[in-house]
Amino acid sequence: MDASFLSKLAKELLSNSSSSLHNINIVLPNKRAKIFLIEELKKQSSTTFFAPNIVSIEMLIEEIAQLRTLDNIELLFEFYIVYLNITEKAKQQDFEKFSSWAVTLIQDFNEIDRYLINQNEIFSYLLDIERIKQWTPNVNNQSKLIENQLEFWKLMPIYYEKFTTHLLNKKVGYQGLLYRKASENCVAFAKELEDKTFVFAGFNAINASEELIIKCLLEHNKASIFWDIDSVFLKDEFHDAGLFLRRIKNSWKHFETHPFNWITDTFSNEKNIEVIGTPKSIGQAKIAGKIIEKIVAEKKSLENTAIVLSEENILLPILNALPVEVENLNITMGYPSKNNPAQILIYKLFQLHLNAQNRNKKQSVFYYKELLEILNNPLIVSCINANEVVKIIKNSNLTFITSNRLDELFSKYDLLNNELVGHLFFNWNVSINEILEKLKAILIYIKTHLSNQNEQDKVTKAFVFSIYNLILKITNYYETYNKIENLEILFSIYKQVIDQAQVSFEGEPLKGLQIMGILESRVLDFENVIITSLNEGKLPGGKSNTSFIPYDVKLEKGLPTYKDRDAIFTYHFYRLLQRAKNIYLLYNTHSEGIDAGEKSRFITQLEIEHLPNHNFKKVFYNAIKPDTIYQPIEVLKTQLILDRLKEIATIKGFSPSALTNYLRNPIQFYYQRILGVPENKEVEENVAANTLGTIIHEVLEKMYQPFEGKNIQIKSSDIDLMIQNIETFTLEKFVEVYKEGDIKKGKNLIAFEVAKRNIYNFLVQEKQNIESGDELYILSLEKPHESIFEHHNLPFQIKIAGKVDRIELRNNTIRIIDYKTGKVEGNKLKIDTFNGLTLDIANDKIIQLLCYALMFQTNPLKGNYNVEAGIFSLKNMKAGFLPFTFGKGRGVIGETTITTEFLDQFTEELVILIQEILNPEISFKEVIK
Repeated sequence: MDASFLSKLAKELLSNSSSSLHNINIVLPNKRAKIFLIEELKKQSSTTFFAPNIVSIEMLIEEIAQLRTLDNIELLFEFYIVYLNITEKAKQQDFEKFSSWAVTLIQDFNEIDRYLINQNEIFSYLLDIERIKQWTPNVNNQSKLIENQLEFWKLMPIYYEKFTTHLLNKKVGYQGLLYRKASENCVAFAKELEDKTFVFAGFNAINASEELIIKCLLEHNKASIFWDIDSVFLKDEFHDAGLFLRRIKNSWKHFETHPFNWITDTFSNEKNIEVIGTPKSIGQAKIAGKIIEKIVAEKKSLENTAIVLSEENILLPILNALPVEVENLNITMGYPSKNNPAQILIYKLFQLHLNAQNRNKKQSVFYYKELLEILNNPLIVSCINANEVVKIIKNSNLTFITSNRLDELFSKYDLLNNELVGHLFFNWNVSINEILEKLKAILIYIKTHLSNQNEQDKVTKAFVFSIYNLILKITNYYETYNKIENLEILFSIYKQVIDQAQVSFEGEPLKGLQIMGILESRVLDFENVIITSLNEGKLPGGKSNTSFIPYDVKLEKGLPTYKDRDAIFTYHFYRLLQRAKNIYLLYNTHSEGIDAGEKSRFITQLEIEHLPNHNFKKVFYNAIKPDTIYQPIEVLKTQLILDRLKEIATIKGFSPSALTNYLRNPIQFYYQRILGVPENKEVEENVAANTLGTIIHEVLEKMYQPFEGKNIQIKSSDIDLMIQNIETFTLEKFVEVYKEGDIKKGKNLIAFEVAKRNIYNFLVQEKQNIESGDELYILSLEKPHESIFEHHNLPFQIKIAGKVDRIELRNNTIRIIDYKTGKVEGNKLKIDTFNGLTLDIANDKIIQLLCYALMFQTNPLKGNYNVEAGIFSLKNMKAGFLPFTFGKGRGVIGETTITTEFLDQFTEELVILIQEILNPEISFKEVIK
């Protein structure tokens, strides 16, 4: 690699005189380059010397301005104090509303001051524009909304004047104010420097204040300046990488008599540029890992290699993709705190309590999903075993849980005395100071339960510690400003702090692989450069205009626009490539959906320019698509499975629903019947269809129970009594089956009314039939029945067993009835042959009905009565009783009586199905719909 910029700078400094370096102040664009420059000075000097003072431009500005910079949240509080002082009480907004516009206004003040714009002139200009926008022929008849809008623009200069005066009185300010004051003080500052001099190195786009300060120091011979630009970019008047330095070179008088140092010719040197397109961030992370692996395999040092991330979210995938050979690693960028696991917990905790308090001011009412998100959070699970509480919430359908009910649940499992439980869920209707203390206590408790031996726990501790520091920061804001009055404002402040905060990583800054953001790469040079996420919107960042100042006004007044930001990042991108030899540019090929974007214009520009010594290569990596998207699950029948099948077949018995379940999906039969795996229980926010069916079944069972097996004929008056009890019995069964689920509102109330209506319709039809002459006796309700049979094609006796909803004697015919809450059509219960009956899932209801008839065949209740089996479809009540019928087609009168001959034919078909289930050669294979 050609000599780096910092290497040249070190050589220049030492060539003048190492003995006077302690009088030199070196100003760099960022703090991170300081350690690299000191290392270069050490490498190039054989003698001991006092190091120069190396500062960032922001530190120099603070020194000249003699003011301290406040962070964004402190500025917001200071502005709020000013706002309350100058706004009449009736018009004052609370802090949350105020901050929604104040943040943008402070940013605009900052830009106006950094670029030394006459504030009164621009505010007057903006007001005039707004007046033209809102112009109306009848000025005296303006709406209140327009008046308020214009009032805001009129107040802008007053806000600016009062706010800046307030800050200057406290010897503090926002960055732009410091720049303006530094510009005013720079002449006096330059005169007082004595032997001290400044070296400005590696700058590109400088604002008006910086330009004025640097020019002032140059005029007083108190500074020298070193740029880093390639002649390719400087000579090309259309190339954005040289946009700012071309202007500086041509417009500064200093460069009429002094050389413009340094212009290099390194970009035209031989370079291997590989453009790699792959879907999504994970794909880019994997490829970056493979590139590092290749560099290591070639026995090359990683100290001259950098992975530059255009977006921070890809950091963790990159770290996980790095090969084990990477021994030393330095991450010179922060990981966004909003992705921090501890932050996510605190964020969810705020949401839980804010929503709980908003539902009920007297007593917190928690929503089960928000509660389970806390209880199932990995950081909480490692500290509290609340599995039983979670189970009760799910099994009891607790959708909304009062703090008293939650107290009972935790008490039941001896968790109420747990310190963490108390901090997490109880007594949040307290002062802000107490809430902050709770949050700190939660984080400390979690930290004490993390191991110092486990590497994963060490990383988690760093995350927890970073959030703890943020809570300390918010506590300091609260104590200093006393403007955080409630939980909503506290949450709002928390979100703003989190948006700006980052988790820092420790590493060896001068050893091994470097991982950094594009801004951290300023003035640094590497031989091998890997840049990820080279997509529009990531690099360059694209348009973002959170400002009250329109684009054309910014252009007119010389304020920076998104075009200037693009030019800044164009410079950073090309400067990173300037001295590199091996360049890997990774981008996401997905242009739609989340985590997507078009290929960056920087790649297209490189392709078009394509200098002679640049070896350009384009590669695409796509995920290998399998022939089938999903491979069905297949389970071979082992001896253990065959033994279990025999146990079911001979002792427990195959239920009709189990047989149709096998037909529907053999793998589901395997899970539920062989393994006994229950379906995953979740809270039913809304009554599920199967739950509604269970409730209707149980209500009807309770109503007819007094007549079961009593040989009592049901009369019309009995049905009237049942109709009177619909409301009471349905409510009782809802509470019993749906547990503590709320049925007083929403979809559940509708489900409750639907259940009552279905039962009412059934009973009304029953009454009409009785009044028409039907004689009705109830023989059995929800009772188990079974049938055991042998067959020469089966290895042992087979039991068919299950519960039948209802067996009745009606007009001297026994009816076996299955209630269905769904809609069933009569023709679905008709067949004209038994052949293949049990091999088609379309016949599932017929199979069930004939299984019931088979089970009832030997029952003493049968006597000499004819037997029918059928369905009552509660969504097709007009059709009445829908019997199984043999014979179908136009003009065919079907047979509804189930004869012994029918049952024999059905048994033969049933044997075929059971043979398949028991056959060791036929595996359980998933059916994909």
